[in-house]
Amino acid sequence: MKLYTRSGDKGTTSLVYGERVPKNDIRVEAYGTCDEANSMIGLALSYLKGDFFQGKETLEDVYHKIQTTLFHVGAQLSTPEGKKINWTLKDEDVTYLEKFIDAWNTSLPALTQFILPGGHPAGAAFHVARTIVRRAERIAVALSDEVSPLVLSYLNRLSDLLFVTARYVNSHLGTKEQTLHQS
Repeated sequence: MKLYTRSGDKGTTSLVYGERVPKNDIRVEAYGTCDEANSMIGLALSYLKGDFFQGKETLEDVYHKIQTTLFHVGAQLSTPEGKKINWTLKDEDVTYLEKFIDAWNTSLPALTQFILPGGHPAGAAFHVARTIVRRAERIAVALSDEVSPLVLSYLNRLSDLLFVTARYVNSHLGTKEQTLHQS
């Protein structure tokens, strides 16, 4: 199978079911941004290679599931209105994220002021993934009448989990969080 098809050389791409749309179509922006977030999560995880802390294996398992689910979110976003696909989000997908937000956040110092993104390379990359997911969420809002409300809930909760994960990783790897510079 060839990797290239040449079908997109004139600036269009196919949605699920074959409908051709411009590559800057809002649906393409939405699922492309989910793909970008998925890639950044992969990069964040790669920065953990060689680092060890209690809970790392669970974190990797959680994010393997999340990366798979993000593919499902992308499939929903790339499906034209009125069409059905096999991969749809369920309430349990959102509660799964909430479970780890709550569990990991309780192990962290309480936030008393804003923190700056950064820290360990993995923590910093999880912060970047968070901002990409927030962008995906903003783009998906433009499609909110055409997509499941669970897509918006999932993206919203995922960005929260990515924030907690950045803090969790930084804490477990001994990286101090930086607060805003006091003037």
